[in-house]
Amino acid sequence: MALSLCLWATLMLVWGSLLPPVHPALAPENEVPLRPTTWLPEGKITSVTLPKGRTRRLYFTLKKKTSTMSVTVSPCHLPVEWRLTARTLKDKPLKTLQWSTKKSTPEVWWRGPGTEEKIYSFAGDTVDTYSGPSHPRASVYILRLRSKQQTTKATVFLHEGPGPLGVFPLLPADPRVHTLGVGMTSVTLSWAPSASITSLPKANDGYDYCVLINSLQNYPSLCAAKERKKEEQDQNQGKKEKKRQATPWPVLKDWWWEQWDSYPEPQTGPSSLTDDFDDLQCLCQGTENVCTVSELLPDTSYYFDVFVIDKVNGTSAAYKGAFARTHEEARAAVVPLREGELRWVDFQDGGSNSQQFFSFRPRGWQQSGLLTLQSCGGGEKTTVTVSSKGQILTSQGVGADLAHIWLQGSPSYLILLQQEGTTTSQRTSVTDAARLGGLNASVKMQVSSAYHRRGVPSLPSTLQIKSFNRLRGCNSVTLAWMGTEERSLYCVYRRKLSSFDEEAGGASALTAPCLGPESRSDTERVLCKYFQELNPRRAVTTAVIGGLEPGVAYVFDVYLMRRWGIPIKYASKMVKTRKEC
Repeated sequence: MALSLCLWATLMLVWGSLLPPVHPALAPENEVPLRPTTWLPEGKITSVTLPKGRTRRLYFTLKKKTSTMSVTVSPCHLPVEWRLTARTLKDKPLKTLQWSTKKSTPEVWWRGPGTEEKIYSFAGDTVDTYSGPSHPRASVYILRLRSKQQTTKATVFLHEGPGPLGVFPLLPADPRVHTLGVGMTSVTLSWAPSASITSLPKANDGYDYCVLINSLQNYPSLCAAKERKKEEQDQNQGKKEKKRQATPWPVLKDWWWEQWDSYPEPQTGPSSLTDDFDDLQCLCQGTENVCTVSELLPDTSYYFDVFVIDKVNGTSAAYKGAFARTHEEARAAVVPLREGELRWVDFQDGGSNSQQFFSFRPRGWQQSGLLTLQSCGGGEKTTVTVSSKGQILTSQGVGADLAHIWLQGSPSYLILLQQEGTTTSQRTSVTDAARLGGLNASVKMQVSSAYHRRGVPSLPSTLQIKSFNRLRGCNSVTLAWMGTEERSLYCVYRRKLSSFDEEAGGASALTAPCLGPESRSDTERVLCKYFQELNPRRAVTTAVIGGLEPGVAYVFDVYLMRRWGIPIKYASKMVKTRKEC
């Protein structure tokens, strides 16, 4: 078997030596070259992907009688090394060959013998342009690009003749973005106008200033911002990519990538730069060089980049970005509440969305307490919200009736009282209530950790006071009211009415429902008594009030006094003693 293989190889070598030599330029048209070449078009923006550590080659030729040329390379976001050389062939290709496409011509020149001469080289992450005379003996020009750090992109623009005036927007002498003002949710920016816009005022419709806002970094170009957005999208799809099946030929795939240069993606219109503005969180505002960015988060760092966009040529230039941190929100003062303290909360300013914060730390290891509130604003929309450790525990409205909120299980509580708005009539009710009791408040509040039961305390079945006509005398009256099954203290207060108030029916002299015993004079208190009845239906207590004047009208008030919570006021009762007995 080995002997037959050797004989076959020998015959093939002898037969191959008898064949006539083939000129490199006479390769069949259907031959696939080892290194496909890329033709660089003139007058168009060409995007090139640069794999890490590999050199990309772009070829181009110039028209006859072209004396000057310019090549502009714009790195995306990483430094790029690029070099421009002119290659001269020793032997020109056979004139009898008819090349079907222009792209096959650089392949013949690349494979043929010749010399190369360096014209220009540059390394960096900024836009750079070579402008100079054409090479007199050059057969083909070769532009080599390379990225050492990681895979990136760059754009190339070839122009025959003098410099490409007007193709790329011009930056001013001071390309910095300045911060005019910083607020809690907005930042105002300004920058010097582009010379491309100021020199051609009639062409303003062809340009745009675009402001890019992000919280990561400043970007040197619009391409860098797009690449960052693409990386975020790729990371979000990372889990899906891992689930895909592995390629059955990884070694072959790597070799293929090493040997072949993928073709660049030519960009022929402005859409290539502006299609993804929505994804970039970009604000384009025409040719105004002052911009206010709003709807930002308070106390947050932001980076601002400004790009001047040439919508006709599809090019852009980047200003030097700015950095700013928005102001933090004005935090309302939090007032600590003392154990059992009765506090009046004033909302008399009448402003909308008025709010006040309070804190409370209950005593004891049970970490429980009872919060009691009552509105005195005559129909105002007041809301109480209780939270702990950033979580809302309860939120409810506060009205004329007592509101009880049971607190349990947290070492501290944050209490927010918020008033949505106050009308003129409501403010008048508050003023009247304040005038009657000498107070200036719309909500009263008390919190205590001395309450020993779980849940809110029991309340009387009715808050009406009853007087008995048969037991009404010239110097005394008898009153009755409902109590509770809990042992509590009840105090009775009286107030003598004037003849004017008596003629008016006594309505104007009735005590405001939200004013407690703390607003009454000690001379008005006539008695205090403890009462308890385990059967709620039989929880009725009476009191005989003596020392009265004959034929005089009195207003009587009863308060249910408690160690915890706001005292409960019964409805005022007007009674007139008999004139003759």
